Amino acid sequence: MEFINQPTAPEEEIPWRLPSTRKAGMICLIITESALFSIFVVAFIFYMGKSQNGPYPSQILEAPWLASAALIGSSFTIMAAEYFLKRNNRAMFNVWWIITVLLGAYFLGFTAYEWHDLIYEKHLTISTNIFGATFYSLVGLHASHVIIGLVLLTIVTITSLRNKLDHAHHEHVEMISWYWHFVDWVWVIVFTLVYILSPRYGIQLPPV
Repeated sequence: MEFINQPTAPEEEIPWRLPSTRKAGMICLIITESALFSIFVVAFIFYMGKSQNGPYPSQILEAPWLASAALIGSSFTIMAAEYFLKRNNRAMFNVWWIITVLLGAYFLGFTAYEWHDLIYEKHLTISTNIFGATFYSLVGLHASHVIIGLVLLTIVTITSLRNKLDHAHHEHVEMISWYWHFVDWVWVIVFTLVYILSPRYGIQLPPV
């Protein structure tokens, strides 16, 4: 019995499309910013505990648990906002998006309060010692990114409240969300180094 080879139907070719320019641009930005933060992180680690005079981290730093929880929690609220925008529910999108803005603003407000206390009450400035220089450089770099993120979040809020944002703008919102997630999770590294490890392993006694 002979088997006759039946011609098979050609597989349907999926047309190739260029990747989203917005996503490609945001990925490049995050990679670049990650390299920048890495430099500051390495510098902080290298100089940890090398201050020759106080105040020292263990003497003046208090871990900002509540502010950190607010910032990390904002990653989840912004995801909730995206979820509702995909379903074209702008009312719920506004609710969760505004909550994200408020959480970010609370974190930034705490940072301003902390710096005021450190500078005017505990006398730690960027020129006081090595710890002051590395602390304000690293935490300040992160704070500047939070400010940029809040500006973007606020622009989206105003646009949505003016009824000029809908499901078609989802990718624009998603890119801002990516940036905000990046800022949030960089804080996990900064928080661990500055407020957890630095007071424990960066203890330096003043010279006799």
